[in-house]
Amino acid sequence: MRATAVILGAGHSGLAMSRCLSERSIDHVVLERGEVANSWKTERWESLRLLTPSWQSRLPGHAYQGPDPDGFMTMPEVIQFIESYARLISAPIEVNTTVTSVRRSDHGYEVATDRGTWECRAVVVATGSCNIPHVPAVAEAFPATIRSLTPMDYRGPAQLDEGGVLIVGASATGVQLAREIQASGRPVTLAVGEHVRLPRTYRGRDIQWWMDAVGLLDTRYDEVDDLVRARHVPSPQLVGTAERLTLDLNALAAMGVSLVGRLVDVRGSIALFSGSLKNVCALADLKMGRLLRMLDEWAAATGRADEVGPAGSHAPTHIAASPQLELDLASGAIRTVVWATGYRPDYSWLDVPVLDRKGRLRHQGGVVDSPGMYLLGDTFLRRRKSSFIHGAGDDANDLGSHLAAYLGAS
Repeated sequence: MRATAVILGAGHSGLAMSRCLSERSIDHVVLERGEVANSWKTERWESLRLLTPSWQSRLPGHAYQGPDPDGFMTMPEVIQFIESYARLISAPIEVNTTVTSVRRSDHGYEVATDRGTWECRAVVVATGSCNIPHVPAVAEAFPATIRSLTPMDYRGPAQLDEGGVLIVGASATGVQLAREIQASGRPVTLAVGEHVRLPRTYRGRDIQWWMDAVGLLDTRYDEVDDLVRARHVPSPQLVGTAERLTLDLNALAAMGVSLVGRLVDVRGSIALFSGSLKNVCALADLKMGRLLRMLDEWAAATGRADEVGPAGSHAPTHIAASPQLELDLASGAIRTVVWATGYRPDYSWLDVPVLDRKGRLRHQGGVVDSPGMYLLGDTFLRRRKSSFIHGAGDDANDLGSHLAAYLGAS
């Protein structure tokens, strides 16, 4: 089987690229291991909503048209949005097709699957960067009596044993799960490391409205001083709810969630936590304050201060004078641990020497270090918004142009 280009993955990024290649009359096929929007269907917990408001959900030639543009789409709504886009653009998708290897060939690339092999001149990797949960090595020291889960395993509180839950990680996933599980009556202890604190709304507007209006989301990868750092900033502590709830550590503590520092070790049955919790939270407060002052300055400088509410302040994160530093895992107080410690991509099928020592693709703005290979959907790929649904269009258009030029020159 032959195609000029093969796109791996039929999520929003892969479909955006399919649209861009179709507009350039480049024949291609989209290979998907499951169904369209597969990860949204199979790897998300039941109550999850997008962290971005619905008006921000847009792809090339397609945008949210529902009744609640300021709301946050549920997983079924996200799936419907992506599926309807696939139909709209008539994407040439081969579903239930698992890629087993990609390797260089005399004419470009050979993409082997469990349903045959494709020959192509270009490959677009749009398989996502959250394929495998990252579980730290310290997890092996936990007693076998404590059930261990990742966010990919978790569907809802009902699947958990009664009793306490330790959640490791306090970025977007960690704080959302802490809120839901604590509300179910299971006491939660949240281990907090470096994090990004943000209000859901500021001066009467959603924080994503501000980020979009100021242009922060359009910051390019070649405009930042430390790109490696920018690509590893934790996801902000946000949640999408009808109440437009700000979900920070203060809100969780008010619910009864116990806050401890970063999990650093387990010795015997004793879990040890960092004593730097106050400093970590103070740094997150400081960075949020700088951002909000920048937003105030932008509103004043652009004459838009009257369009929004008055400037406000946020209470600093309150941490107990002596945060808990140890937890006896043999006491029975903790029955489950949830590892909200991030994800990593899975490139086990890639037989091209383009991975760095951490197993990530070497690329410049999505142009991989192998002629004719491209990456889409990764964090801060070409812009700060690259990993969001609304970031896929601009990135796909840029890389589609590069791909077309490569085909014309090769």
